[in-house]
Amino acid sequence: MSFNQALYAATAMTLVTASGALAENLVIATVNNGDMIRMQGLTQDFTDKTGHTVEWVTLEENVLRQRVTTDIAAKGGSFDIMTIGMYETPIWGANGWLVSLDDLSAEYDADDILPAMRAGLSHDGTLYAAPFYGESSMIMYRTDLIEQAGLEMPDAPTWQFIREAAAAMTDRDNDINGICLRGKAGWGEGGAFITVTGNSFGARWFDEDWNAQFDQPEWKEALTFFVDMMEESGPTGYATNGFNENLNLFQQGKCGMWIDATVAASFVTNPDDSTVADKVGFALAPNSEGVDRKANWLWAWALAVPAGTQKEAAAKEFIEWATSKDYIELVAENEGWANVPPGARTSLYENPNYQAVPFAQKTLDSILAADPTNPTVKPVPYVGVQFVAIPEFAGIATEVSQEFSAVYAGQQTVDEALAKAQALTNDAMEAAGYR
Repeated sequence: MSFNQALYAATAMTLVTASGALAENLVIATVNNGDMIRMQGLTQDFTDKTGHTVEWVTLEENVLRQRVTTDIAAKGGSFDIMTIGMYETPIWGANGWLVSLDDLSAEYDADDILPAMRAGLSHDGTLYAAPFYGESSMIMYRTDLIEQAGLEMPDAPTWQFIREAAAAMTDRDNDINGICLRGKAGWGEGGAFITVTGNSFGARWFDEDWNAQFDQPEWKEALTFFVDMMEESGPTGYATNGFNENLNLFQQGKCGMWIDATVAASFVTNPDDSTVADKVGFALAPNSEGVDRKANWLWAWALAVPAGTQKEAAAKEFIEWATSKDYIELVAENEGWANVPPGARTSLYENPNYQAVPFAQKTLDSILAADPTNPTVKPVPYVGVQFVAIPEFAGIATEVSQEFSAVYAGQQTVDEALAKAQALTNDAMEAAGYR
């Protein structure tokens, strides 16, 4: 080692923050979506203010879930901060796998977090993850194409209207698909979407005795409807399309409608990225005729500190920075109010600057319309809208989503997939002691 290298190493070892604490290098696992990538571009602000540096591990959604789950269960210690959601947080908090965030500073104003987000990221009243952004799902549609089709989008349409509109907007010769939806396997990808679609047709994962319900007519109706609509009006290869793939299609002008995370609204209306930015409207997620449940979910991508990290104090400093009111102002200053992280703080929706954003109110309405404690028409023993809040769900739902994706790819029938889903779900629940 040269003299200069040795001097640098010694300096790095003794670097302290403004508060007098040792400066740390934080390793953060996160998802590869636009808001998180934007945050990475702004982290010099955090380093300037605290002295701490950040190393990012950015992963596709399914891979992220697998990596962080494996690491925290095995106490691998690979990460100082993990990006997780409403499914994992209460379960991992109950297991003692996460550090409580109840001691964040008064300036942070944890009481400003939207109640739906705080409740979903807590266990027994203790906050275990702070929401970077919150979301539901809603319809994003091409206002020009629906007008050309001679239709008008209702504020709260039915699936039957959506199917009609999708068919009318489809133009195969010009590579325009009437509707783009998730078909990608994974419990949080296509699995999430078909679960809320099932809710909106009156289906449920389990009855009150934890018996799987895929052999019931509501599931057959929902899955058949989805497959038929996508065959009529969806893109080729939709069986492998998730959030990012559909976002790209919509931004390229290849989708008449897209039903997905409300957070996508800022991306499809950004003229720097979207060729149809000035032609996008919004509506609430649909329900099937006569069914009092909409096909929308409730989710937050949130930052949590795994128990056992040696950098807990610095990790909490980062979480305060990234999920604060000041961070929202930082993004607004650099990127505009339409691009700030949505759905996490009450004060954002009271801010006149954000109220002027065209999708702000529809996002909030969609979040408020989701009810994790009453997600289905018939009674169920679980909470969660697009997931069932039990530890076994991730594994079961991943397998079920793979069976459904095989239908979308033309590899098996709806009846075959539902029969397999019924059997594997009941087998797993019996092995876990629920039945």
